[in-house]
Amino acid sequence: MDTSTQHFPASRPVKPGFREALLFWLKLGFISFGGPAGQIAIMHTFLVDQKKWISDSKFLHALNYCMLLPGPEAQQLATYMGWLLHGVRGGLAAGILFVLPSVFILLGLSMLYVTYGTIPWVAALFYGLKPAVVAIVALALLKIGKKSLHSPFHYAVALLSFVAIFFLNIPFPYIILGAMAVAFVVRKLHPSLLQEGKDGVRSAADEQNYYINASSKVAESQLGPKQLLVRGISVLLLWLMPFVLFYSLSRHFAFWKTLSLFFTKAALVTFGGAYAVLPYVAQVSVEKLHWLTELQMIDGLALGETTPGPLVMVLVFVGFMAGYSTYGGSLLMGALGLLTTTFFTFLPCFLFILAGGPLIERTHGNVKVKAMLGVVTAAVVGVILNLTVYFGRAVVFPESFRFPDLFALTWIIISVVALYRFKIGMIPWIGVSALAGLLYYLVTAYLF
Repeated sequence: MDTSTQHFPASRPVKPGFREALLFWLKLGFISFGGPAGQIAIMHTFLVDQKKWISDSKFLHALNYCMLLPGPEAQQLATYMGWLLHGVRGGLAAGILFVLPSVFILLGLSMLYVTYGTIPWVAALFYGLKPAVVAIVALALLKIGKKSLHSPFHYAVALLSFVAIFFLNIPFPYIILGAMAVAFVVRKLHPSLLQEGKDGVRSAADEQNYYINASSKVAESQLGPKQLLVRGISVLLLWLMPFVLFYSLSRHFAFWKTLSLFFTKAALVTFGGAYAVLPYVAQVSVEKLHWLTELQMIDGLALGETTPGPLVMVLVFVGFMAGYSTYGGSLLMGALGLLTTTFFTFLPCFLFILAGGPLIERTHGNVKVKAMLGVVTAAVVGVILNLTVYFGRAVVFPESFRFPDLFALTWIIISVVALYRFKIGMIPWIGVSALAGLLYYLVTAYLF
């Protein structure tokens, strides 16, 4: 259902056509490099600054809550913006087109990886990529920590989270639930620890220059419990459908059931983006289910970094490797595993926005909810620190080395300096790192 407003000046921007918006969402799916920050920046530039379809206050309100939901915040924000502009069909179009190009790109790269990844020069390219990925994760830790840790209390939560997952091997979902429990208790006993500043909003006069603004009346925000329940049941039926198909058509239903439930759980606990859920995915898929190795997991992260779309797409690489390994090197089953993982990873995102969006629209100014979930974000920082250590240890101390890999350690330091000090773009540096790995291989092969 579309958004309606009342009593706006004649000069106010008109509602964009669905086709015009559709073309933007398709374009965004192909150019959304740079992680969530870059993707959000592209949306803000186009939707707010250029087209004036969405006001800054409305955009930030949606962003704040998408960042607090589990799942990729940029994809959910695109779904939210599409929903604000054109109702359910707009949300579906925006959310699907945001990830569809990267699904097929990553499918092709995954097939090339398992087919040619053992060729020495191809392995050399990934050898250079691995330390660069460690540096990228380390810098993500710094950026997220800087934005999320507002007080000594938040730092303490992050430290306890790291200890819990690194030393005690407590699963990621339990850490998130524990953080929520701590936030609830602290809000009752010492609410001042959770206080954060309020976001400023533009003047009312400036708001009128946008099609969707702070005073816009979103018709779907008034949906009643019955309509929201229908949407929830619809998503549940969609979620059950693959189980029925796999049970009816596959002789290996146990595998597909495990894969489907695992990535559903991963999608529901992805607070803080892909960097936060990767330790959980790696812990289970590598160490428990043995779908892939630690180094293959890092290669998947490198592939995810080089494709458009949300970084959580690395999960679909894990799904590909799961199907590929379980079925004895079948590319077809790998592709089916990738598509199945995509479905279960992103289905909850549409539920959170299309069923939760109407409720979110009623929560303007609810600072308490945001402050409480800020504790969860602090816990996520500790989890990302664990991911940095996990990947760093696997790269610098691989199983085949008795001593630290000096090239890997050196290239991690060089990468941090290049990305942080000299602000070299992530995509160009990934290319440089791959070539560095190839050059190192050629030099060592020639000399030794």
